Amino acid sequence: MNPLAGRTAVLFDPVPLWLDAVESAVTRIGMTVSGKAGDKDAALRLLEEQKPDVFVADLAAGLDGSFGVETVSEALERNSNLRVIVFTAVEDATLRETAFSLGALAYVLKTAHVEDVGLAVRQAFDHSIYFASGPAPVQATAPARLPESLELTSREIEILRLVSEGHSNLQLARMLWVTEQTIKFHLSNVYRKLEVANRTEASRWAQLHGLLPATTAIPVQAA
Repeated sequence: MNPLAGRTAVLFDPVPLWLDAVESAVTRIGMTVSGKAGDKDAALRLLEEQKPDVFVADLAAGLDGSFGVETVSEALERNSNLRVIVFTAVEDATLRETAFSLGALAYVLKTAHVEDVGLAVRQAFDHSIYFASGPAPVQATAPARLPESLELTSREIEILRLVSEGHSNLQLARMLWVTEQTIKFHLSNVYRKLEVANRTEASRWAQLHGLLPATTAIPVQAA
């Protein structure tokens, strides 16, 4: 049985073509789109009326040229249990981190495949990681201890752990239901935040900060 059956989503994007593409991706994984809107106010009204499980939203530019990252917090004010997926053309690290800090679960760029939206929605309901070669899921856990100044997202911590266990980018993409491009994107953010140059240095950092079991071997650097 599809665990997403019966789940509903509201979509917001000012471009009708993107609305249709996202609707196709979401319905393909078994969810129902209960409403679509081309402007933010209409989208927020739909959230109040439809009470969906998921909100897939573009951070549309305002008349003053600013980006509407506050859409995330405004949506969650209407339903604190809502899963917010940002789908946007804006590739900006500050905006992305702000969206995460306001409660967004995923930030998907429109340069990626639109099907990544569906995968992000699926992951929002199932946080287990399934290995392609075996049936046993590995449940993600919270970090043991992190410096207070460090701002890794939960997904970045998850990927850091798995990289430290020796998994390749291709394996990670299959395990997390995302593209290799998405994995590389998250890893580049991890390297920048940890101020390391490669997988080996990142893995050593993870071990020294208690993110890995003491018996985990640090893998050699891989592409």
